Amino acid sequence: MTTGVKRHIIIKMRIGLISDTHIPHAEKALPPEVMEAFRGVDLILHAGDICIPSVLDDLESIAPVLAAKGDEEHDITLIDERVKKKHILKLEGKTLWLIHDRPYAPISPSWLPMWWQSKTASEQDNNDKPDIVVFGHEHRIVVQHNDDVLFVSPGSPTFLNYLQGLGTVGILYISADNVDVRILQLK
Repeated sequence: MTTGVKRHIIIKMRIGLISDTHIPHAEKALPPEVMEAFRGVDLILHAGDICIPSVLDDLESIAPVLAAKGDEEHDITLIDERVKKKHILKLEGKTLWLIHDRPYAPISPSWLPMWWQSKTASEQDNNDKPDIVVFGHEHRIVVQHNDDVLFVSPGSPTFLNYLQGLGTVGILYISADNVDVRILQLK
């Protein structure tokens, strides 16, 4: 029997965020705590400095993986189609960029449009302003809104703040009307 009440189902994607794993330099392998933190995610985004493709294989045992080419990846993009300099994704109506590094200068609203235009000027990709930029390289946690863009760096699970040991990963929640991010300290 139906009551005539319409139910609205809100679909929320759960995306695992990871960066700067530096395997096997920082650690011999991904810490098992990473796999536990990402259990049940729909997608995993690695923001670069992977170093060896087996890291992506390990993560892919949980969910599909895309990765940004970091400054530690030399020939990995020639052998692994999951790795690109930049991925542009449309998720739940939001435009997400996955890159390795962002500009180091303070990101002011007047300078930000020039930055993302320069990032796309030589590419055939979609030139839409991103809603979300996931990046790495800095080995630190960043969750910053600037000019209606959410910048997220999940830190590093193995080399946070350039200190060896258990660090952090992130979970990005995206629905049609909301974006939220949580940074998880691995224990």
